[in-house]
Amino acid sequence: MTVVRVVLADDQPLVRSGLRVLIADAPDIEVVGEAGTGAEAVRLAAEVLPDVVVMDIRMPGMDGIEATGRITAAHPRTRVLMLTTFDDDEYVYGSLRAGASGFLVKDMELDAILGAVRVVAGGDGLIAPSVTGRLIAEFAARPEQRRPKRELTQITEREREVLTLVGRGLSNAEIATDLFISTATAKAHVSRLLTKLGARDRVQLVIIAYETGLVSPSG
Repeated sequence: MTVVRVVLADDQPLVRSGLRVLIADAPDIEVVGEAGTGAEAVRLAAEVLPDVVVMDIRMPGMDGIEATGRITAAHPRTRVLMLTTFDDDEYVYGSLRAGASGFLVKDMELDAILGAVRVVAGGDGLIAPSVTGRLIAEFAARPEQRRPKRELTQITEREREVLTLVGRGLSNAEIATDLFISTATAKAHVSRLLTKLGARDRVQLVIIAYETGLVSPSG
């Protein structure tokens, strides 16, 4: 059994303690370090090279978004899962742009948090359902000139269709049904999109779909 090695980064010791106790009951997940600041999280990530960093956003000194950007840039194999009380909508977009592979809120069921750690460690992305609408709303509120520009000249027309459906939140099976192709073919298209667009996971493909205008907040 492969064990997912996790670093917990949160400035509240009680939160870290609760997560540590939760993870102790999961035989396939192990806590290999704890950090109370973003700077500590960056240092620990370099020292222990965890599979996943469970990261709070608001921490003293370097915040979780800056720490996420530094970790994902220096250690591409380390995934970051944001876990926050979600006070400000803009933090969602900022976290995902910094390279986070997932975004959860702290009031989720504990088992769901464990499941998210496994999903992110497996190379996929995950956004809490309650956050998706906020992400879209925040993106819609950004002035057009502030949105990053990205060209899609390197992908085929079929891949463009697949990217649009990924941006709308469809799974591989749903994409296959919509485009009348097999699930394996849909998965292959998504894999090629990840490679061609330099995206870490499906979450970043969703961001790209919005940035390029393939998907709009209005649908």
